[in-house]
Amino acid sequence: MSVAIETIALQKNFGDTRAVDGIDLHVARGAVYGLLGPNGAGKTTTIRMLATLLRPSGGEARVLGHDLVREAAQVRAKVSLTGQFASVDEDLTGRENLILVARLLGFGWRAARIRAGELLDAFDLSDAAGRQVRTYSGGMRRRLDIAASLVVRSELLFLDEPTTGLDPRSRNQVWDIVRAIAAEGTTVLLTTQYLEEADRLAHRLGVIDHGRLIAEGTSRELKASVGGFRLQVRISEPAQRDQACVVLQQVLGDVDLDPDDATALTTKVPVDTMVPQALAALVAQDITVAEFALTQPSLDDVFFALTGHPAEEPEEVAEE
Repeated sequence: MSVAIETIALQKNFGDTRAVDGIDLHVARGAVYGLLGPNGAGKTTTIRMLATLLRPSGGEARVLGHDLVREAAQVRAKVSLTGQFASVDEDLTGRENLILVARLLGFGWRAARIRAGELLDAFDLSDAAGRQVRTYSGGMRRRLDIAASLVVRSELLFLDEPTTGLDPRSRNQVWDIVRAIAAEGTTVLLTTQYLEEADRLAHRLGVIDHGRLIAEGTSRELKASVGGFRLQVRISEPAQRDQACVVLQQVLGDVDLDPDDATALTTKVPVDTMVPQALAALVAQDITVAEFALTQPSLDDVFFALTGHPAEEPEEVAEE
């Protein structure tokens, strides 16, 4: 598969601060690639460089076959960017916003109105097309903002934390939009703080921390790097905990005991299909299981395993 984005040791400095420190990326055309990391990790700076809004301080990059620095105009002609915050005009209606963007991009009046109508229908905004954007919900504004980025069909769409601050329903709507865009063949590079979002959308992920790419792979591969699934078991009788511990060790391996709860046991699960075996083994020994849960690593789990610290949210580095 051909390459949409390729970077080698990409860097960006702001004074004495290195915001992006030698990132190597390889994004296939037609894929959804996620940059995962906390605030201040360097995700937005990377996006802005790849979209030609910031000039790299070092390294090399090619976007859609064009050199990022020498052929910046050709790159801009082929990409679209939706930033972290909606950039639509609140005093205009949804339809007027889209017509304005289309006119700025060279559409005639009739073509602009037709394209605006197509996007309003596609993004389920037709009923609100005549209302001022100031009356829109956060999710509606976000959908309109993404629609404005797609007035001209681009080969590559950058989405910078597209669902931050949205409620669950609006977040799911944005996810559906991203899937639809990718299904039409557009390459999507998105940044996110949410492991669940990356899980749902991205074919591959790059984990960024302090400006460096510290891990790369599929969501499953990243989860496996921090130990995969964990089985949490609570038994009915505290007196049976030692016996339950032995049974789980025989089936799954090491078991962690909660010093504050005499009925709780936790263990890593090498393969999720082994969970029924473990529970059946407990039942076979007449150990009553009050409840159990199979959990996946969280964003903090991934970051703690890779960096030694949880995914805190430091202040963003000031940009030029």
